[in-house]
Amino acid sequence: MDAIATPSPAAIELVALTKRYAQGAPAVDAIDLRIASGSYCCLLGPSGCGKSTTLRMIAGHESVTGGDILLENRNITDLPAAARGTAMMFQSFALFPHLSALDNVAFSLKMKGVAKGERQTRAQDLLERVSLGHLAQRKPGELSGGQQQRVALARALITQPRVLLLDEPLSALDPFLRVQMRAELRRWQKELGLTFIHVTHSQEEAMALADTMVVMNHGRIEQVGSPHEVYNAPATEFVARFMGGHNVIQTGTGKVAVRNDHLQIQPTADDSPVMAVPGMGATVTDVEYQGTYVLLGLQAQDAAGANGVSVMLPEARFAERPYALGEDVHLFWAPHQAHALPA
Repeated sequence: MDAIATPSPAAIELVALTKRYAQGAPAVDAIDLRIASGSYCCLLGPSGCGKSTTLRMIAGHESVTGGDILLENRNITDLPAAARGTAMMFQSFALFPHLSALDNVAFSLKMKGVAKGERQTRAQDLLERVSLGHLAQRKPGELSGGQQQRVALARALITQPRVLLLDEPLSALDPFLRVQMRAELRRWQKELGLTFIHVTHSQEEAMALADTMVVMNHGRIEQVGSPHEVYNAPATEFVARFMGGHNVIQTGTGKVAVRNDHLQIQPTADDSPVMAVPGMGATVTDVEYQGTYVLLGLQAQDAAGANGVSVMLPEARFAERPYALGEDVHLFWAPHQAHALPA
């Protein structure tokens, strides 16, 4: 008899999870989700999509209207936050300004009655692990934003959680430090072997960090998949538009998503033959230099009428043949690079 394949174990499973407030549509609308153990999962979507509410329900900081939350097959829906096996790392870091980095990290153990020597030893070990052992006696105001984030991470880890929850942890950092800390978060997740669930509104951040991306809209999940799957095969028009880098074009057979680096451009004044259908006419309305590439904005005419689209050209290619504002062009794409969208 053949062995039955079993799915990879889930660290977190959400079953018809719902959150309703007094009025209006549900903030989270009966979502189902399995997050694999030891993976990095990003909940992504616009403001008000339900991603932070979902995270707070997993953490136990928000009550559940309906459905269940399972952590490693244990129902934690009604457990208090401290008994769940999760830890939260907040956007503001929420460090105590009057305590040293060491005492901030050890604080939760102090509340549990752990002896001073033991809790300080464990806190010092975690600070060493995040390369802050030499700054253990500094207060948060004496630390940089990146150093404060490491203290917040060490404080979350001292309770030995099975799942670490991160609520937009990079949004308060400057762009350069944000990229640096992204790499560190990914490294820590792999070294610790924990499940990370990270809420962000940044598409770039989610694609850089996630094993699994969960795109949400109006309290529902629009798509779940790897960054490569979500970016190259958006499940809905919303996902294609929200992820960026795609043009949604109406053709005679329906809507398609075409990446702006796959959309080809040719001046209509050129004598060279225009590539075969599909294609459409357009006029250049914007030229934006981005360093390694130039982004062209165009007003096109697809099967539904006027449509704003964009084309990404490598810098060298644009230098060979620049395009000017108001210039008429022809746009086309290879059929295999057009991803059909559901009606």
